[in-house]
Amino acid sequence: MKNQEISKIFYEIAEYLKTERIAFRPYAYSKAALSLETIEEDVSDVYRKGGLKALEEIPGIGKNLALKIEEYLKHGKIKYYDDLKKKLPIKLDEITRVEGMGPKKAKILYEKLKVKNLKDLEKAAKAKKLRGLRGFGEKTEKNIIEGIAFLKRDKGRFLLGEIMPDVKKIISSLKRLKEVDRISTAGSVRRMKETIGDVDILIVSKNPSKVMDFFVSLEGVVKIWSKGTTRSSIRMRKGFDVDLRVVPEKSYGSALQYFTGSKEHNIFTRRTAMDKGLKLNEYGVFKGSKMIAGKTEEEVYKAIGMAWIPPEMRENEGEIELALKNSLPDIIGYNDIKGDLHTHSDWDGGANSIKEMAETARSMGYDYIGIADHTKFLKIEHGLDEKQLLRQRKEIEKLNAELSGFRILQGCEANILNDGLIDIKDEVLKKLDFVIAGVHSSFKMEKEKMTERIIKAMRNPNIDIISHPTGRLIQKRDEYLIDFDKILKAAKETGTILEINSYPERLDLKDFYIRRAKEAGVKMVINTDSHHKDQLKLIEYGISQARRGWAEKKDIINTEPLNRLLKNFRY
Repeated sequence: MKNQEISKIFYEIAEYLKTERIAFRPYAYSKAALSLETIEEDVSDVYRKGGLKALEEIPGIGKNLALKIEEYLKHGKIKYYDDLKKKLPIKLDEITRVEGMGPKKAKILYEKLKVKNLKDLEKAAKAKKLRGLRGFGEKTEKNIIEGIAFLKRDKGRFLLGEIMPDVKKIISSLKRLKEVDRISTAGSVRRMKETIGDVDILIVSKNPSKVMDFFVSLEGVVKIWSKGTTRSSIRMRKGFDVDLRVVPEKSYGSALQYFTGSKEHNIFTRRTAMDKGLKLNEYGVFKGSKMIAGKTEEEVYKAIGMAWIPPEMRENEGEIELALKNSLPDIIGYNDIKGDLHTHSDWDGGANSIKEMAETARSMGYDYIGIADHTKFLKIEHGLDEKQLLRQRKEIEKLNAELSGFRILQGCEANILNDGLIDIKDEVLKKLDFVIAGVHSSFKMEKEKMTERIIKAMRNPNIDIISHPTGRLIQKRDEYLIDFDKILKAAKETGTILEINSYPERLDLKDFYIRRAKEAGVKMVINTDSHHKDQLKLIEYGISQARRGWAEKKDIINTEPLNRLLKNFRY
């Protein structure tokens, strides 16, 4: 799909325009990029079917941007983008990945120190050349060095949500081949890890050569590492590798169990089999030379005395002991969510109207949706003030009067200020159906102060949910320093709900904290933080994160019908 390629270019154009302090246009390009990133149909197909007019019907795409999309589809480049890069010849996307490094700072460093890329930035920071420049200091220098080190930690790995659309497309294409009898992802993709190294796919086929021919000629393949009759390996344009293996039908279950992993889980399962006088490998379960199981995963686990373990739980974190006792938790399913409570509308700069967000949620089978737009402290996000929130409430009431069997709830995503106060008056917060509060500034506070800041917000009786509680951005920003035990204790005391944010860059809470929240009896909610109607589908990543944290339906409030959901809010 060209969507991701053009979206990336538009995001970069927005960043280049920010260096020139041009009003509105960066936002227009960012909004267009978001739309392209989230629409399901390939923009090439949209253009082929309806030309420029069809492109202009994509939310956020006007005539000017439609022409640029057309230019890319026809020529593989956009002259305006190339001109911007010539004017400021730096790897802006690379430099701005470092926390605290925005486009304007990147431009200053190029003009003063000829910093063009991440390597130049690290060299200049370590040589203490930044601290003398306007807007930089010793602390900024230190943060940049730490930020670069953080980026290096996950080098070579990709966000689950970044590559999953490509993986689904590959699986869908292979499934359509009559030569493919069975197919599944394996490895870290099947375990739904938050970052992925490469992609493993297993198939059963009686005519694998045709499958391999098709596989290595897929759209987006930039390199063929190997091609054989039982295994082939390719690299996709985004930079990740995909391995396709053919396995015998009688061994499909054992191969799937083996290649799904994790390594630690597999070591323990093999040891368990040995303790029972059995041998477990990728070909099956054997008693002596006789194969007693292998066709399905369920029979493989049963043969070694275990209940089948959901892939997301296979990390050797205690799941095997529970499976041996047949006492695994009944973790939340992918169809258990009844509504999304953290979505943004065009009131605060989102791409879609409240009605459009509601219609999409309803089409997904939801019973309700929560509109939780940003509030006034976040001016860059067009945050709403008290008067705007009250006006928005009237619009929501009007829309609800037209609906049957579905409800729009009004909330907001208020800001937790440095002193723990909220940026919206309590008398207005009381009038909302629910209130989300989150930290959106001053991420580098000391551990004790940040913990106190969040707990003070939780003690406000109008606050129901804490959004993205640890503030991390995967591969970009580490979580802020907090005493999570104290946060859990305060959440339990106040009845505050902790969010599992489904956005691929966040997945916050992470699985480790979800288990701790569950053990502490703290309720959670799975939300998408959508700024576009199509982002509502990101909910699967939040659900997978909850499953990795062993959360059950009873732990997640938005698995409940509306009447029971509302009882979780303190109003």
